[in-house]
Amino acid sequence: MDYIRFLAALQGELLYWECTQDFSADVSKEAGMFALNFYNELYGDALRKGRKSATIRLGDKTSKYQSGMLVWVTLGQRFGRRYKLFTAILDMVEVKPLKDLTPRDIQRENPEFRTKEEVTTFLQRIYDRPIDEDTLITIIYFSPVDEYGLDGI
Repeated sequence: MDYIRFLAALQGELLYWECTQDFSADVSKEAGMFALNFYNELYGDALRKGRKSATIRLGDKTSKYQSGMLVWVTLGQRFGRRYKLFTAILDMVEVKPLKDLTPRDIQRENPEFRTKEEVTTFLQRIYDRPIDEDTLITIIYFSPVDEYGLDGI
């Protein structure tokens, strides 16, 4: 694995991040920051309260998101103003067909969902297109990063 060093400016402070992840050639190594954006009316409350720790996206997103990356978790409309909630580390990025979604995946995406059918209906509403059980999805698991101290440790 390549040993990569990142310097990223986060809220006016320099954060030095050493990473041993083997990023694919498709991911720009010069990119300063990526974001996971969510719509406020759908996810704002769950993200603020720490009840949402994964997101399901249609298609294979491994060329953009990799385990170990730091990302901003933001709220806002597409092509509109967005608001940073927190910085997160991507714990795992997993690609699989929708039919292989587990109860744990569903719970971490949305604690109110219980079945694959609920997730499928929701994704069809968000993406405005038909989705079946063979549709490829990416599950991105993330954890908040406390940037300002070791509270609770």
